Amino acid sequence: MAAALQILPRLARAPLRPLFLGGPVARLASGMALAEQARQLFESTVGAVLPGPMLHRALSLDLDSGQLKVRDRSFQLRQNLYLVGFGKAVLGMAAAAEELLGQHLVQGVISVPKGIRAAMEHAGKQEMLLKPHSRIQVFEGAEDNLPDRDALRAALAIRQLAEGLTADDLLLVLISGGGSALLPAPIPPVTLEEKQTLTKLLAARGANIQELNTIRKALSQLKGGGLAQAAYPAQVVSLILSDVVGDPMEVIASGPTVASVHSVQDCLHILNRYGLRAALPRSVKTVLARADSDPHGPHSCGHVLNVIIGSNALALAEAQRQAEALGYRAMVLSTAMQGDVKSVAQFYALLVRVVGAHLTPPGPGTSVEEDEQLYELAAKLQLPDLQLKEALEAVAGAGSPVCLLAGGEPTVQLQGSGKGGRNQELALRVGAELGQWPLGPIDVLFLSGGTDGQDGPTEAAGAWVMPELASQATTEGLDVATFLAHNDSHTFFSRFQGGAHLLHTGLTGTNVMDAHILFLRPR
Repeated sequence: MAAALQILPRLARAPLRPLFLGGPVARLASGMALAEQARQLFESTVGAVLPGPMLHRALSLDLDSGQLKVRDRSFQLRQNLYLVGFGKAVLGMAAAAEELLGQHLVQGVISVPKGIRAAMEHAGKQEMLLKPHSRIQVFEGAEDNLPDRDALRAALAIRQLAEGLTADDLLLVLISGGGSALLPAPIPPVTLEEKQTLTKLLAARGANIQELNTIRKALSQLKGGGLAQAAYPAQVVSLILSDVVGDPMEVIASGPTVASVHSVQDCLHILNRYGLRAALPRSVKTVLARADSDPHGPHSCGHVLNVIIGSNALALAEAQRQAEALGYRAMVLSTAMQGDVKSVAQFYALLVRVVGAHLTPPGPGTSVEEDEQLYELAAKLQLPDLQLKEALEAVAGAGSPVCLLAGGEPTVQLQGSGKGGRNQELALRVGAELGQWPLGPIDVLFLSGGTDGQDGPTEAAGAWVMPELASQATTEGLDVATFLAHNDSHTFFSRFQGGAHLLHTGLTGTNVMDAHILFLRPR
């Protein structure tokens, strides 16, 4: 965990000990101690899914025999190993893979975000960088996470490498979030611009991510199993870092090594639904007609081993272990936290009231109506893995401070032109909600952070809040509601208490969505 502990600037370290609260100074000390613990847990969360540790957990190489072991499968290496990769975390993944595989690696090509090498070098993260004279060629592109000509050149280089392989070769594929934009290769005669225009029109008319991916795959040379097909008859091993709720391999980076289960009829159905079939460019009609008449039908990926090596669940499991080591009763609520950020904030605030009533001495507590409201709100969010009932039962007999963990990717409905990101907006909304009710003799802290280290177009990973936020902001002349109305959470946190509530990590070199940490500690 040493690498993980370097990713955050440190508050002054002091042994974490029980605090007996007797006034404002003690309350302030308690708040800072909780904040430091939350930062430590966030470090642990990110550290569990850094590229180096992940690769070494998934791969092992017997130097004597040249056997590469991937989980329970073994592959014989004899100057036959090639590597391709695409995604936001792939630079660090490739560096770790090359260090492990050494001279067995013949050649590689990776597609990574524009500017990432300079950012890692500036941050002093040498472990995320390829060595001089590396056998892996690096392409940077997809500025602002949008496909572009640079990413297209990278995709074509990856396809060329894959198509040159034989049955004696092994292709190691590294995939992470952001990989779809970094691997654009439209099927001719469709152009990159035509494909982008069509997906933008679909998105503007309300198409969901599954529908967008179905169209993308149908028009792509490499998505939807296309890369695996290009590499055939070589063996293919894909190591996948998931940034998608539920870890569906066919969705992550649009599934380049996972056979598509969708047909041309599925695509036409989607295009009809959004009134776009009649307006299709001739090139798109040509590609769909060609696929519909293919006598071979959709290809299979029987020569492929797909392995999820990192996910939000794995990261939160490490945070849970660390929280328990700090003396908390820790539980993971969900790794699929999604939905509108306003509803998610209301859920967390109501959860604090309900859990707090279990932890504090007998008093007014929460009403049956509030308990029912919490379950109704949870049902509205449609979280498939939510452990709410189990968490409340565990808390009832906890007899100790509680740490509730969750992960996922809520969404923000933009109303204003302010500066922020979903983690800072969620934290600010939770802080505002918590300040609306008296919570009794209990300390509460909520932290939300992006595991990639960048929340929206800001330099912060996220932020942390306590129930006193709104009242403290008012004394500084800051109106929380006004900042929220303009989606201006980053500006708020930059001004509030000199930016002390912002979570700064720099780019971490990994990405498994967001982590939410909720502390409740009776006084």
